[in-house]
Amino acid sequence: MSLTSDPSPAAPTAEKSPKRPTIPVPATADAYGISRSSPPLPAGTGRPHTAGPINAGVAAARARDHLLALQSDEGWWKGDLETNVTMDAEDLFMKQFLGIRGDDETEQTARWIRSQQLADGGWPTFYGGPADLSTTIEAYIALRLAGDAVDAPHMARAAELVRAQGGVAASRVFTRIWLAALGQWSWDDVPVIPPELIFLPSWIPLNVYDFACWARQTIVALTIVGSLRPSHDLGFTIDELKVPAAGRKPAPLRSWEGAFERLDKLLHRYERRPIKLLRTLALRRATEWVVARQEADGCWGGIQPPWVYSVMALHLMGYPLNHPVIATAFRGMERYVIRRDTPEGPIRQIEACQSPVWDTALAVVALADAGVPGDHPAMVKAGRWLVDEEVRVAGDWAVRRPELAPGGWAFEFDNDFYPDVDDTAEVVLALRRLLGAGHVAPPASRQGRAEAPSVNTVEDADPRLAAAMRAAAARGVDWSVGMRSSNGAWGAFDADNVRTLTTKIPFCDFGEVVDPPSADVTAHIVEMLADLGRSDHPITQRAVQWLLDNQEPGGSWFGRWGVNHLYGTGAVVPALIGAGVPTDHPAITAAVRWLLEHQSPEGGWGEDLRSYTDPAWIGRGELTASQTAWALLALLAVDPHSLAVKRGVRWLCETQRPDGTWDEPYFTGTGFPGDFSLNYHLYRLVFPLTALGRYVGLTGVATP
Repeated sequence: MSLTSDPSPAAPTAEKSPKRPTIPVPATADAYGISRSSPPLPAGTGRPHTAGPINAGVAAARARDHLLALQSDEGWWKGDLETNVTMDAEDLFMKQFLGIRGDDETEQTARWIRSQQLADGGWPTFYGGPADLSTTIEAYIALRLAGDAVDAPHMARAAELVRAQGGVAASRVFTRIWLAALGQWSWDDVPVIPPELIFLPSWIPLNVYDFACWARQTIVALTIVGSLRPSHDLGFTIDELKVPAAGRKPAPLRSWEGAFERLDKLLHRYERRPIKLLRTLALRRATEWVVARQEADGCWGGIQPPWVYSVMALHLMGYPLNHPVIATAFRGMERYVIRRDTPEGPIRQIEACQSPVWDTALAVVALADAGVPGDHPAMVKAGRWLVDEEVRVAGDWAVRRPELAPGGWAFEFDNDFYPDVDDTAEVVLALRRLLGAGHVAPPASRQGRAEAPSVNTVEDADPRLAAAMRAAAARGVDWSVGMRSSNGAWGAFDADNVRTLTTKIPFCDFGEVVDPPSADVTAHIVEMLADLGRSDHPITQRAVQWLLDNQEPGGSWFGRWGVNHLYGTGAVVPALIGAGVPTDHPAITAAVRWLLEHQSPEGGWGEDLRSYTDPAWIGRGELTASQTAWALLALLAVDPHSLAVKRGVRWLCETQRPDGTWDEPYFTGTGFPGDFSLNYHLYRLVFPLTALGRYVGLTGVATP
């Protein structure tokens, strides 16, 4: 059902004003049955930078100016996307495998890896986290490639930690695949995924489209690598990392895990003598599948894992390094390299992904909510770039939705095969800001006492661009609505990507391999539909009910793509209220209670990544600017005048740096919950600016 072409009188148009509920008289914490005091929480890393009176308007202006200065000449914003050192190590592994590793790039990469080592000798997967076994093994081997001696103190500590945690045998499957490809592990001890998988039709379980798009691209490439079982020379052994494998009891035969363990043994036998013609055809089909999905910049899906595995797979299939497909891949990889000078010398760091579309949409919303008009030159440039980035071709998503017309936006510069509904919702909201819709109105107008002042829009600067924005936004709305799953909610990249059988196979011991609906993505779609004035549409109301049904017992919502319950709650509460859920609804009351219970004495909020695996960390951790902003966005939607809001705004003002941004070394983005984490370097700026802008716009108050 289209939401932009629906002929009913209630169908939205680009010109129709969004339907927004009136904000009630300010509530108090006592109205929610909560005391003003918060339980003890760890003190945050944010330390006061601001001297003198606190002024939210001044803080917002500083942040606004800093953000404007970061825009590219083409119109986009992109902050660094920091992950962990496995990206850097695996870049060296790939080059070693292909015989093209250079000494200079190896040493520059090694400097970065050394700088991230913990005192206990290990390497974490996120800042402030504990040592991770597989990450430590890969970092250690990368440093061995750089020439670090086994008996060097930092290497000895790392090896000791690896042995204490079970050695190489206890590492994850992906680490052991690398070691097998580099001659340090037996392919017989790696789970099998045969390339014949590519022949399974989409209705049979365990076909490649049952896997999430990021896993799908990786797995297809690895079926080629695994079936050819390469073993290239690493140049040394890693016996110092090996200890006898701990005995492991097989899973019960009547469980899926037990059944797949037995199947894996049978597949290993098949690998010794596969059906020759079938194997040849499977490898050919898998190779064609991989080549067909290379993007214009040479990447696969805009992410590192399928990129490096695809290059290795194609080379094993006979593609020379100067073949246009592989040469383009190498050129594209260079754009994902961050280089910096340090006192120890230059360093080289690999981004696992890049987020220009996401960052640009968030920046536009933040600037608009802070009062930057749509006809500002920076906003016009951003709008033009976003329109040009619209995806107008079908991708893998069409396997499940073959009748749906293309539209929407991807996360990266080049990723036409895999647009996602999360980016699309945020871009539509951004374009509507530029068109003069969806702005945070001053409190007087929201209470019906006066009309909101007119705002200059992109229409005033470029009417043709404004028309293109409306058309692109309409297509994006129709595409994203068409991507909803059968339960009425949304995953990120695919509809109904929910077959959890894929998670039971021995190969899948790391990260998410399916893309089920999540609260944060669904909330962003609901926010978009509410902004379009479609709160009463059955599609919106069904999604609202899904969000209400999936609230956590404590009152929060789980965050799939951001850390964690603060992200989920910060997305859902404004969406629900925008869709007409009253502020005194029990779900909203419970969410406010949860947020106030987890506000720190300093006024901010923080949540550690360990909240994904240990409930004791839910809503608790070092204070961060982005997570404080998420909590504020929820509370501002309920009652912008509350004491909790004032305390949170004051914390942001006090911890702002003189240049207008915030310090945030902690990772608040999520790739795979509990396994792979992200530090979006622009989050520390765009979300606090959004919160400060809305606070000033909703209250008319500069001093909290």
